[in-house]
Amino acid sequence: MKTIDALIGDGVAGRRVFVRADLNVPLADGTITDDGRIRAAVPTIARLAEAGARVVVASHLGRPKGVPDPAFSLMPVSQRLGDLLGDRAKDVSFAGDTAGEGARTTVAALGDGEVVLLENLRFHPGETSKDDAERGAFADALAGLADLYVGDGFGAVHRKHASVYDLPARLPHAAGGLIATEVGVLRKLTENVSRPYAVVLGGAKVSDKLGVIDHLLEKADRILIGGGMAYTFLAAQGHEIGDSLVQQDQIPAVRDYLRRAEERGVEFVLPVDVLTSGQFPDLSAGEPTDPATVPAHAIPAGTMGLDIGPRTRQLYAAKLADAATVFWNGPMGVFEHPDYAEGTKAVAQALLDSPAFTVVGGGDSAAAVRLLGFDENAFGHISTGGGASLEYLEGKTLPGLAALED
Repeated sequence: MKTIDALIGDGVAGRRVFVRADLNVPLADGTITDDGRIRAAVPTIARLAEAGARVVVASHLGRPKGVPDPAFSLMPVSQRLGDLLGDRAKDVSFAGDTAGEGARTTVAALGDGEVVLLENLRFHPGETSKDDAERGAFADALAGLADLYVGDGFGAVHRKHASVYDLPARLPHAAGGLIATEVGVLRKLTENVSRPYAVVLGGAKVSDKLGVIDHLLEKADRILIGGGMAYTFLAAQGHEIGDSLVQQDQIPAVRDYLRRAEERGVEFVLPVDVLTSGQFPDLSAGEPTDPATVPAHAIPAGTMGLDIGPRTRQLYAAKLADAATVFWNGPMGVFEHPDYAEGTKAVAQALLDSPAFTVVGGGDSAAAVRLLGFDENAFGHISTGGGASLEYLEGKTLPGLAALED
């Protein structure tokens, strides 16, 4: 896989370089609420601009239906990108479409060291089409905007999309600094892993993590489960879970995982106590609720588990204290509400207190780290791609990485 170092070494001054970034940030009423992915994209864009390239940046945002939708416009991202680049780029402009007349005109006007951000790639149906010809036609249009391609949107490399998979085949290509870093970190989680190797998995649904759990049974020494998915595990053990989130159709698979873990000597750690409430909290109001702490095996009817309890926090911290490698993906509860954030806080703090190489696997975990006020630089690595990280750990071939191979 050719890297951006080699690309710049070959000379990029005056050349149009298409950078597929991942600028899929959360927005609330047009305001960016977490700019982590934009900040992660800046180093590669800045290096190219400083080397005199004419940088064409592209990304998706949200899930529009293949047509322009103002709610998913990248205009706010363009403004923030310009702020973060500062004087490392001569100018940052915004094209009002993806590969149409607006994009062609704006790109043609670029000078050396200048940057343009195209409008949301998913405003065009060809970006996500399952039809190879339709996707390829859009990739052809994008290729007309550039001379070189840099793949740096790690959060999208598990998607077989035009700008991720088809476009690199049409231009000389290289991996950006972010992708190189992400892949290097993930190799540390899959090849010659320092042990003990502990994995913390949370989030709402077991079904989202089936593949990675299956693969990690061959790799990890212990697996800690939290979040909404924990209640399917507790139900699989025959415990009362009240009105907690549960995926009944996944219970047979969960029982099989527990059996296999025992056979292989992999320690599976489940909550011993949880915080419950009679209703899901109003996250927009953030008003205090009245949570109760109950044993995880006896959640009363009419209540639901919303976070791991204090005994579980202590247990999980102890299970992480002697680890040499830790991968964490998924919050332990409804961390967006202060009454149910302590479990996620406790896991984050345990990672900071551990001497282990620690990886936060993107998605809600990365958002929680920032929302709860932790120093991102104190962790070994915070991934920009939750889904991509999980699929890599499952051993899957990621289309966007395969496309960057020489």
